[in-house]
Amino acid sequence: MSLVIAPSILAADFTRLGDQVLDAERGGADWIHLDVMDGHFVPNISFGPPIISALRPVTSLPFDTHLMIEDPDTYLDAFRSAGADLITVHAEVCRHLHRTLNRIHELGAKAGVAINPATPASAVAPVLPDIDLILVMSVNPGFGGQQFIPLTLEKIAEVRRMVISSGRTIRIEVDGGIDVANAGPCVRAGADTLVAGTSIFRQRDLRAAIAGMRSAAELRVTA
Repeated sequence: MSLVIAPSILAADFTRLGDQVLDAERGGADWIHLDVMDGHFVPNISFGPPIISALRPVTSLPFDTHLMIEDPDTYLDAFRSAGADLITVHAEVCRHLHRTLNRIHELGAKAGVAINPATPASAVAPVLPDIDLILVMSVNPGFGGQQFIPLTLEKIAEVRRMVISSGRTIRIEVDGGIDVANAGPCVRAGADTLVAGTSIFRQRDLRAAIAGMRSAAELRVTA
């Protein structure tokens, strides 16, 4: 499965958000990652469907929408209508996870499940037949710019083994503190999709930042 780099706009300059998304696309991004926070499930508030809707005409890149919210079921239709191509919900908040994932698919989007650092990989095992992506959080969600938690690598490897055993094609995404130093180890452990905010949008040259991360990941994989 080809490597995907998904810059997170949480670290972008919000005074010129459309231009930043275009810069990321021109710089070689594969997806655009959208971190949606509600101030309840995580201690921060970011943005909602109106921002996603406003950005949708700017780019044709897939919108990878990560819902860090307590009641995702109420808002699935709104996020899909706004332009979300892939919708990821947290295992920690969904009482009826199968139902939530089925609804995402009914809306025509791909479905993902995210797990926090303290949540075991086994939390996704019951829904492997129902998902297109597993998001392994490598920081506790809520804020950008945090340090990568090294134990995440073991969880990525465990998730990869589960996916291989399932026989399904499921992307393994990692999000939190991703940079050129840990991109390679993450991919070598089993990740194929890297979310990066600060290490891309806070750099002067987005093209160089994206290319550097892709190169670091591919180099460490083959080393």
